[in-house]
Order: sequence, then structure tokens, then C-alpha cells
Amino acid sequence: MSGIVLTSGDARLEIASMGAEARAWSVGGRDLLWPSDPAIWDQISLILYPVVGWTRDGARLAKKQYALGLHGFAAKHEFVVEVVEADFARLTLRDNDETRAVYPLAFELAVEYRLGPQAVEITIDVANPGDAPAPYACGLHPGFRWPFAGAPREGAIVRFAQGERPEVPVMAPGGLIGAAMRPVPLKGRELALSDTLFVNDALCFLKPNSRSLCFEQPDGSAISMDFSGFDHCALWTRPGAPFLCLEAWTGYSDPVGFTGDLFEKPSMRVLQPGERARHWARYGYWPA
Repeated sequence: MSGIVLTSGDARLEIASMGAEARAWSVGGRDLLWPSDPAIWDQISLILYPVVGWTRDGARLAKKQYALGLHGFAAKHEFVVEVVEADFARLTLRDNDETRAVYPLAFELAVEYRLGPQAVEITIDVANPGDAPAPYACGLHPGFRWPFAGAPREGAIVRFAQGERPEVPVMAPGGLIGAAMRPVPLKGRELALSDTLFVNDALCFLKPNSRSLCFEQPDGSAISMDFSGFDHCALWTRPGAPFLCLEAWTGYSDPVGFTGDLFEKPSMRVLQPGERARHWARYGYWPA
């Protein structure tokens, strides 16, 4: 696993070629990304592709079943490091025998990181070099320390840019999206964080009004996420764990009872031969 280190001012970003995963991000000596713990959650900042979430009993294409697991396969593959500059890197994964066994389509998946003094912008660039349409979803799944920058864990909130509905879909067994909704203590734009929120899995905000949010601590320090290049967002942790994931998605898990193929799966995008698409999000750190 080769490592890449980007710098900008007193900011530092470490990236692994395995999964094109950001492994550490610090600003002014403050470590912001969750460092991983095999006993709790052994990943840090996943790239999700070619699906987000779960597919019911695997994916279906052309009346065949494929063992496409949670969030696809990008995190399990070594990317080729194509460009490295002081504050920028681009890593690419192309289809191969392993990927075609679970997703029988041509693709080129590039992940770009641009580091600034207080922010990192991540872009997912998807291209279809094949001769058949290719359905896909993609997403970002970084875990941040909770608490971070020396603040207490209690009293943290997520503040959305706009008012949101105070309810999210119930997550059904198998990680599927249920038809029922459950309430969350969202008052206007402000959601008070607690472990009980995550007893029933992630909070999925599908097609929210907002395109940005802030994970704020009582001392005024914050981590922001501008997910303008994505359709959905999610918050996730394991109750009691010292991290919070701020996720940006173009798609989401199969709904309960869904029996269609990847072309029919809700919120999937389709690239025609020769087409490409870019999806970006920016994470920023704001000290107290």
C-alpha cells in the first residue's frame, strides 16, 4: 500500500492507494479523521462505488445475480496513483477480472483530493469507456473524531443549511430502506447528537433541502460538509463510538421489497458509452 502526503499551510492529508482512502487529515496539528479501530470500525474514509448501501440479495443485471456487497467494491481495490502535486492527488481504478465478476461493466473511477489550509475537496470522477450503458451510484463515507479538537463529546450538534423534515426512513433488516419514517429531534436546522439516535443505524436524509451542514461542538469548533455534487447525505456512528461519519451520496440502499435490477434501483445514475460525470464535496475545519 503506497502512501501519499499532501500539504497546504499547516494542513496535512495522508491518502492510501488501497481504496483511494484518506487515512489522516490534520489542520494546525489537530487530527480530525477517525484513526480506525478494528474493535469498533476498522475503516476511516470509504469511497463508495458502484452502489451506495445494500442491494437485496446482491445486484441484478440482465437477469443475472451478482454478489455486489455493501457500498460496492472500490474500498477493496488498489488504485493507480496518476498525479501527485503538493496539494493535489488523483488516483484511478479501472475494471478488471475481479470487478467484472460482481459488476460486469466497463468503468473508470478516479478520486481527486485537493487540500487547502482549512479544507479538503474530494471529487469522484466516473467514466464509461465501454459500449453499453452503465448504472452506478457513488459516495463519500469519512469518519471524523467525535469529539475533535479537545472539546467534550456532549452537546455536539449538526446544523443544516436549511430547515429539514424532522424524520428519516426506518432502516430495515439487511440495511434496506423501509417505507416507514422515524422521528429525529431536529428543531429547524439544528439536530442534537446523541448515541440513541444511531441505535437503529444511520440517519439518511434523502434529497434534503440543504446542500451543506456543520458538525459543531459546544466550544464553537466545527467540521463542515458542502455536498453540492451529491443528492443525499447521511450521519452514522456506532452508539458510544468516538466518531461521526458525514456522508455524501448519489444513491442509497434498495427499498424493502425491491426486486428490480440496477437500472431500476432508485437514485441510480446511468452513463452512456463515452460519458463521464463528476461529483464533489468539500470538508472544512473551523477552530473555536
